[in-house]
Amino acid sequence: MLEPTVEPTAEAARTVARQFIDLALSVVDPAVPVPATPPWTIADVFGHVAMEPRRYRDLARGQGTWPSRAAELPAFNDQQIASLPVDDLGTLAGMLRADLDDFLATIDELGPDARMMFDGDQEIRVDRSLGTLIGEFIVHGHDIAAALGRSWPIDPEHVPMVLTGMHQIMPGWIDHDAAAGHTATYHVRLRGGPMQIYAFRDGALTIGESGRPDVRISARPSTWLLLVYGRGNPARAALTGKVVAYGRKPWLAPGLAKRFLPP
Repeated sequence: MLEPTVEPTAEAARTVARQFIDLALSVVDPAVPVPATPPWTIADVFGHVAMEPRRYRDLARGQGTWPSRAAELPAFNDQQIASLPVDDLGTLAGMLRADLDDFLATIDELGPDARMMFDGDQEIRVDRSLGTLIGEFIVHGHDIAAALGRSWPIDPEHVPMVLTGMHQIMPGWIDHDAAAGHTATYHVRLRGGPMQIYAFRDGALTIGESGRPDVRISARPSTWLLLVYGRGNPARAALTGKVVAYGRKPWLAPGLAKRFLPP
């Protein structure tokens, strides 16, 4: 029998999944609407996230389905919710826990070279996809907490893990209308964490390559993550100092997230 992975990203996934489940199961009325994901309710959001570890596991095993284009993801998610096997939050929570453990075991079994197809017909590394799954737990936990008027702390150490997963799929998430002809290099420093480099060349994106920055951005990790996922207000983040842009073309900073389709 395989020993459970102790890799930090796996431990982060378990931690955030547990926090997400605890939040959802504390809800008195699951029919409360979630403004960040209209027309979904809390029950819908939880159902969507509860099914994701199983979907990731199946994709890692060469099974399952995914939307062939990024723009089709909202309809794909709506169908996923409409097809939930159960609607009881407690039962869904049990499925989420078991399927997450199964996916982590699958990552261990397949090893770091394994790849799988993912949303937007993109081939990605299975182990790094765990970061994207952590993003589902964090961001949708934030959505539910906001709908309830509660706080939802985000551990800054988890943010680079999520971005590692996101970087695999971001080139396929470009909004080609918004990015058409755009050429600029963004250096994003997460405070207390690593540098992220995003280079657009005539609307095409590469990540991680060095180059002279057109704009440098210093960002609070939790704020930056929410902006990447289309939550939060760039102007408010700038006014409160949570995101600071400088360099040759600082005015480009607020438009970076807008060059992507909503994740």
